[in-house]
Formats: sequence, C-alpha cells, structure tokens
Amino acid sequence: MSKRVLVIGSNGMLGQTLVNLCTNNNYTILAASNEETSYINNIMYIRIDISDENQVADLIINTKPEYIINTAAYTNVDKSETEKEVAESINVKGVGYLAKYANQVSSQLIHISSDYVFDGNNGPYTETDVPNPIGYYGLTKLLGEEIITQNTENYTIIRTNVLYGATKYGRPDFVKWVINSLNDKKKINIVTDQINNPTYLKDLSGAIISIIEKNITGLFNIGGKTFLSRYEFTLKIADYFGLDKELITPILTEELKQPAARPLKSGLITEKANKVFNYNPIEIDESFAEMKEELNL
Repeated sequence: MSKRVLVIGSNGMLGQTLVNLCTNNNYTILAASNEETSYINNIMYIRIDISDENQVADLIINTKPEYIINTAAYTNVDKSETEKEVAESINVKGVGYLAKYANQVSSQLIHISSDYVFDGNNGPYTETDVPNPIGYYGLTKLLGEEIITQNTENYTIIRTNVLYGATKYGRPDFVKWVINSLNDKKKINIVTDQINNPTYLKDLSGAIISIIEKNITGLFNIGGKTFLSRYEFTLKIADYFGLDKELITPILTEELKQPAARPLKSGLITEKANKVFNYNPIEIDESFAEMKEELNL
C-alpha cells in the first residue's frame, strides 16, 4: 500500500526536495503551502494558512494522511523581533493546530525545528542539551516543539541548521547566493564566528524518508558531516566553483548590527540519528558536485 503523505510548506526549499523524493518512493503525496499555486506539477495541491485552525482542521480531517511533514515556518530571524505575533501564529499556534488534528486522525507529525533553540555558547549540541533561545525566532521554535508534545504522542521533531541544496524555484539557498554574488563580482561580508554543520537538503529529506519507513518517533538532530564557520563554508564554495575569494571579506557577527542575536558556537551532533536509522550525510564537496550537475552551474 502506498503511504499517504501530506507535505506542509511544499513550495519551500526543503518542501520541494522532499516532494520529489517522496514521489520517487511512490508515496501518495498531497502538497500544501501558503502560495496560490504549486511549484511542482502533477501532484495534488492545496493552499493553506496554518495559522488558521479551520483551514488546518478541514485539510487534515478530509484527507486523513498517515504522515504530516511540516516544513513551513516563519523564518525571518530579525523581523521576528518586531513581528512577534506573526512569528508566533505560524511557529507556535499553527504547529499546535497541526499536532491537534494529526492526533485526531492518528497521523504521525514530522516537524522541522532549528538549532536556534540554543544560545550558541557551548555547541555543538546533542538532543539532551537544555535549550536556551536568545531571540524570539528561536523561542517560537522551542515553543512549537513543546506544543507538539502537549497535543500528540505520535511525533518526530527534527532540529537542523543552515539548509542548502539545489532547488529550481523560490529564493536561492546560501550556496547559490554566494555563487551568484561572486559571479557578478559583488563583494560579500561573511561572518567568521558562527559555527554550524550545514545541512544538505537531500540528506535531510533522506532522513525523513527513513523516519517514515521505520516508523521512528522522538527528537533527532540532523545536520552535515562537517563543522565549520560560515566564512570557511563560503571559502569552500568559492574553491569548488572556481570563484574569486578576494571578493569575500571576513567579519564578526556584531559588525552586522542585526536586530536579533545569533547563536555563535552552534551546530548539531547527529550520533543518535546515525545509531537509530543509519543517518550518514555526504561530504560537502559531494553535495556541491550534485548541485553543479542539477543546476548546470
């Protein structure tokens, strides 16, 4: 029997990658996002605002998916400081509605969270480290996790960080932004003091497929194999794609004077995912090779 999977946020970077991979696994896919039309053809698509409980209830009760994958979120870290109600309505209330109605129809909710639930003082982090968000975006992601655990027992929460990968539609990921900027001979300022393990979209999507196939629940970290600064990651991009590194200026986060604080020494340890379902991300250069082929870079 084909698994019935509802992907919320299907027009986003992760959503697009996930829908394609689920389709390749012969799942029955229903895609939903807050845009008028789908970026992906030949799938059922419904427009939804997850902050509207009636819309969430109608969608889930009428379709009764076996799995609901929530990739939707309000992700503007700086605007979250001033648009708190909007961030909360999507990242907390909307997530709560998904959990509530997933529980009603016995769906497993797979939800994407963030390393921003941590303060970035002592990373990288495991699943057992105590969260301590330092910005409102991170707080809403933590509250979203908590509202899931309050509304259903059948859930998987995935914390991840710095997503990148080949997507055809929507805004460019960090890798494509660097490539475009350097190809246009633009100078870019990149921080040296934010440490992460960037997460390749296909690795994350593959982890989600493993979770579905093996009916895995709980909290898991999913990230890349390599921990490095955003500046070091940018140098890797420039080296691989033969771009001018002289256009890249190293700076400190505080020099950007951003409204929201960022966790600096962060990143996510993925040993639990490796033990439970064999999660093994590919090397950064391998991911660049795939992106180069898929995007004709």
